[in-house]
Amino acid sequence: MTTRRHVTKVEIPIPSSANSNSKINSNLSASNKLDLPPPNNSPFLPTVLESLLIAIYPGTLLLGSIFSSLHPATRNATYNPNSQSYDPRDAPSYFAKKSNLFNVYFVKIGWFWITLAFFLFVFTHSSLGPPLRPALTKRRLQACLRYACITAVWIAVTQWFFGPPIIDRGFRWTGGKCELLYDDSYAARAEKADMSDAEKAFTHAACKTIGGQWAGGHDISGHVFLLILGSATLWLELLPAMLKMDGLREARRIMTSDGLVRGAAYETEDTAEGNNMKIPEETHIGVKVALFVAGMSWWMLLMTAAYFHTWFEKFTGLLVAFGAVYAVYFLPRGVPAWRQVVGMPGV
Repeated sequence: MTTRRHVTKVEIPIPSSANSNSKINSNLSASNKLDLPPPNNSPFLPTVLESLLIAIYPGTLLLGSIFSSLHPATRNATYNPNSQSYDPRDAPSYFAKKSNLFNVYFVKIGWFWITLAFFLFVFTHSSLGPPLRPALTKRRLQACLRYACITAVWIAVTQWFFGPPIIDRGFRWTGGKCELLYDDSYAARAEKADMSDAEKAFTHAACKTIGGQWAGGHDISGHVFLLILGSATLWLELLPAMLKMDGLREARRIMTSDGLVRGAAYETEDTAEGNNMKIPEETHIGVKVALFVAGMSWWMLLMTAAYFHTWFEKFTGLLVAFGAVYAVYFLPRGVPAWRQVVGMPGV
């Protein structure tokens, strides 16, 4: 007696090698696009990845401005153009009040936090020197020089520039004045006549001290300038030391003293051949603090974009900050003499 065996065929679909290869190639091509060098291999331009990172800032300002235009509570709130803020009695958000804790204890003393984060990173990350040791390596020294240049710009724009800072000078050059002293009363006219040219050049702080208020003129957004300048400095120092992405490292182009355009790895000190840029895999306290400060700066930039200043005031703050960042972090790539002084992060 024989027993028949029934065989059941089960078909298991196997993806073709062509399809799998195409998916892999598409993923690789997307990654390769981010790692592309600057347009025309120009040492004066950022890489594709750097351009995308920089675009976050104007994108944030645009997002905040759109939000303030569409949000009903913001549209119905009372905005004071002289104080560049909303009336605190009907402010559309806690972040729309100048007295909010994040504005008072983070933005108002923003350069303190930027400085703290910068030097914690510089003296704890092994890519710049022995961690937690006061050894002044070449990389640390050049990082400190970059910080000094950025800080000098911050001081000139917001604190002091052979008298009033650039923001206050620009405000007065565009017709701005301190309302308390420049009214039409007889006493104000007499006081104005007795003032010297130097005394007339009041700073914003001096105007507030005597109970006055800036009026008229164009006021560059100091908040936008500070938050972009400080956070961009931290990102441009951090990312080349942390991420294994060519778009932040080898894809950068430099012009050497012989007039040739080469990859940034050409001048690295990691190897004698200069073709391998090593990245220490570590996240010490300096990296964490810098990431936190840079992240908080972005959030407060978004809040500033949504609730403070006009669009043009925010735009000029962006332009001034970008000008300083370009001069310190991008211009040295195409100017060998300047690069010898301030260096490049990760090189």
